[in-house]
Amino acid sequence: MAAFVRVSGPPNGNYLVGYPGISATLPRIEGKVEIRPSVGITAPVNISLVTISLQLRETIHPAADSVTKKHLAPPRKEITEIVGKEVLLFRCRSGRQHEEIVFMDLPFVLFLPYGRGSQETSRRVPAASLQLPSRTAETFYEMVVMVQQGHSEQRKYQFPVPITRYDNLSTFGMYNRPEYAEEVSDHLVNLGISLPRWSYGPLDPVSVYVRLSPNPDYLKKAGKVTINKITIGIDEEIVYNHDGDDPQRKVKTLIKRTETVGVRLPAQGFQTDLGLVFPAKDLRDTDGVLPRGKAAFPMYPISGFTTTATLYKIEYYLTVKAGLNGAKDVIIRKPIVVCPIDHTGCKEEMGGITEAARDAQLINSESPQLPAPTIVRVNDANALQCFGVAMVGNQKKLFID
Repeated sequence: MAAFVRVSGPPNGNYLVGYPGISATLPRIEGKVEIRPSVGITAPVNISLVTISLQLRETIHPAADSVTKKHLAPPRKEITEIVGKEVLLFRCRSGRQHEEIVFMDLPFVLFLPYGRGSQETSRRVPAASLQLPSRTAETFYEMVVMVQQGHSEQRKYQFPVPITRYDNLSTFGMYNRPEYAEEVSDHLVNLGISLPRWSYGPLDPVSVYVRLSPNPDYLKKAGKVTINKITIGIDEEIVYNHDGDDPQRKVKTLIKRTETVGVRLPAQGFQTDLGLVFPAKDLRDTDGVLPRGKAAFPMYPISGFTTTATLYKIEYYLTVKAGLNGAKDVIIRKPIVVCPIDHTGCKEEMGGITEAARDAQLINSESPQLPAPTIVRVNDANALQCFGVAMVGNQKKLFID
């Protein structure tokens, strides 16, 4: 008889404890595997072995967003691998093929990798859960419970768990220092930009300081150059199969703004501040109702964010283009980081990260302390009490409060 298997998290909490991507918080998945009879409440089930692991499934299909190319392109590419280690939760006693179980609770903890090993899969920080429109790329995680029941075949039970990365929050100091970039057009005009910070989330303001200055060695020629317009925009670049032999690259402009200038380049240069708002998608439908989210993916008001997975990577660039007359147009393409959480939300997470790091100092990742498992066998004394049932004569009766 098949067993009823369920995974539950900590009381009033989520499976995921800590902050993936931040090693000081010891990111981990905590909970317990609950095994019960699937038929009746007291019929025992035979259990030989129980294990749990975190499984990563990753797929790409670059042509999925095109109706015409979808059927002509190669099929969807998929990989499946275990994240970290598989954990043994229960094994029947030596010399026995199975145990007759009526009630079983097996606490567990699965530590997520937090090292920076580039080629070491077991130490690589797992990529965040993500599903792009039309499923052109997706990454999702499942807790897989494997139950061996005597001579019967192994059964696997999957439970999705969404994972978010927190190492690209816009509130971290490394993203809040100014960034500069320069480019030259025909040795006449220098285009320079400055960003006060370079990590952004949905609806975050993006401000750019732009300066066009003449080359002092060619002041006369540079003075004849006219600045027609300055355009700033944000590009999303997705590289599918980026480590393979046939990578595919798709670039999409998310937002663009053009400012008309129409002036000659002054000898002292031309400077201006430009800005735009990072785009966000509306999660509500036409009736203003927030749809039910998918269990394997967090709901973000953003379609994608900076991430690197095994089969794909997503990068973002701030593009500044100066349209000139009398010299070639000059373009700067500056990499930026896109976070799935806006700047206000990032600030709210900082306190939780500090508290989680403080709590993680008390945990031994090599030998974590877990509650004792609860295992009730069919022949145990008072085994029916765990179901609130007692034997009255020859009949099973429910307890009456």
